Amino acid sequence: TVNCLDQHVEKSPDRVALIWERDEPGTAVHVTYRELLDLTCRLANTLKKYGIQKGDRVAIYMSVSPLSVAAMLACARIGAVHTVVFAGFSAESLAGRIIDSGCKAVITYNQGVRGGRTIELKATVDEAVKNCPSIKHVFVAQRTDNKVQMGDCDIPLEEEMTKADSVCPPESMDSEDVLFMLYTSGSTGKPKGIVHTQAGYLLYAALTHKYVFDYQQGDVFGCVADIGWITGHSYVVYGPLCNGATSVLFESTPVYPDPGRYWEVVQRLKINQFYGAPTAIRLLLNYGEEWVKKYDRSSLKVLGSVGEPINKEAWQWFYQVVGEGRCALVDTWWQTETGGICIAPRPSEEKAEIVPAMAMRPFFGIVPVLMDENGEVIEGNDVSGALCIAQPWPGMARTIHGDHQRFIDAYFKAYPGYYFTGDGAYRCQKGYYQITGRMDDVINISGHRLGTAEIEDAMADHPEVPETAVVGYPHKIKGEGAFAFIVLKEQTTRADHIKEELKTIVASKIAKYAVPDHILVVKRLPKTRSGKIMRRLLRKVVTEQSGNMGDVTTLDDPSVVKEILDAYQKYKEKSSS
Repeated sequence: TVNCLDQHVEKSPDRVALIWERDEPGTAVHVTYRELLDLTCRLANTLKKYGIQKGDRVAIYMSVSPLSVAAMLACARIGAVHTVVFAGFSAESLAGRIIDSGCKAVITYNQGVRGGRTIELKATVDEAVKNCPSIKHVFVAQRTDNKVQMGDCDIPLEEEMTKADSVCPPESMDSEDVLFMLYTSGSTGKPKGIVHTQAGYLLYAALTHKYVFDYQQGDVFGCVADIGWITGHSYVVYGPLCNGATSVLFESTPVYPDPGRYWEVVQRLKINQFYGAPTAIRLLLNYGEEWVKKYDRSSLKVLGSVGEPINKEAWQWFYQVVGEGRCALVDTWWQTETGGICIAPRPSEEKAEIVPAMAMRPFFGIVPVLMDENGEVIEGNDVSGALCIAQPWPGMARTIHGDHQRFIDAYFKAYPGYYFTGDGAYRCQKGYYQITGRMDDVINISGHRLGTAEIEDAMADHPEVPETAVVGYPHKIKGEGAFAFIVLKEQTTRADHIKEELKTIVASKIAKYAVPDHILVVKRLPKTRSGKIMRRLLRKVVTEQSGNMGDVTTLDDPSVVKEILDAYQKYKEKSSS
């Protein structure tokens, strides 16, 4: 926090650190570096008063706001480890993360506000902490005027902060001490707590923020990500604040109150760099250009895309319509595990070419390699393979909380001596990189990474559904959607009813965005003789490449393929009618 706050307060205390673009249109709140330090210290002293010490874990379940940023920085200031849980996750997801990380406290709001709707945050926390014996206190801030139930371990946060001292000396930390944990999906059902440390992470976030976006002092940096994701950690909070930037906190949605919201905000706040997700761009593209052209976007200098590969159509629209063909568009590739941007078109030589929909150039110190099936490095250009990184870099994750073996297995076992990203990539004739997508059972819904096993595990809880298999399929807006195949117990007439129940289960066990778009009932799933489900075949069915099924000889009973294809055709005809 000294790098993010104190150094700037000394030099320019009245510089604006955060502009909070609240859900309610046109009600931006400006917070200076001095004010943010004050908030952070009071919050830090409050945590200390209630027994939070160096090394303790604290869960933050809040919508984007100056207070949620102060909560992150307050943990950092006293050497506590924050784990931010996206405020759209269910009580069960929250509880799972609290239990896995052993949190002593939760910081939350009475309610959240998003897209004109109220979200019951405190009620969700209450539901979650019932099953979390490690939680000693729940700090509750007020986002709305509505009263919520307060219990024995609940503490009204702002009340306590007004009583707290506004000076809190920062804890002295080692460069490799833990700064935060953030949970992300893997190919198995259980989310993993990715661990980032103090010095390397902050250095990498700050450098990538400065050089990829060409951030200049005085610019207004607008990253519209939620703090619940790594993008919010690195490019809303830590990177920009370390660089003394003015960072926008966007609490709303791209279509509230109308599809012009982003561009109205760009005009009103005079945003210079705009960093968002392809899924939002694809959504807005459908509403047409008039919503963009209504507003003055002349302040924009750089546009950025994050969370998933951007398709050419969305890239062109973003570049030509939003950026008027005059802003550099950086398609950034990185991961929760990498801490910051690893491959992007900038930095580069002045005016160097940017190829649409390509991440292109590795950042300083990043050495990408492509590997073949035999674990050999693929030399030359115009080649595809598994994307690995050959040398360590400051921002890389150090471990998975409580399970270092899983960390080794997931990232360093497939290609010994290299970090395996889980993504496939193409290196073009000129040596630039293009990310082609995940190589494992992980899908990317609206920029949110989700293991298909997680959805399957949730659905498997339904008593009438003995077997499920989930695969990703291309989706016009979300990039990918989830398509579920399910087997039901004996002939039931409740199939439609069960599908609805499954959707509810997935929403309550994970989050709304994880709910499958399609659920198809089949008699059985395609399995190998050893009982492994061949999801590859199911992918071919839903992407309609059934003419090219590849090797099906390992199937226990190859006739299952035709069975599933017939069921899929019927389902499609029924859906279209």
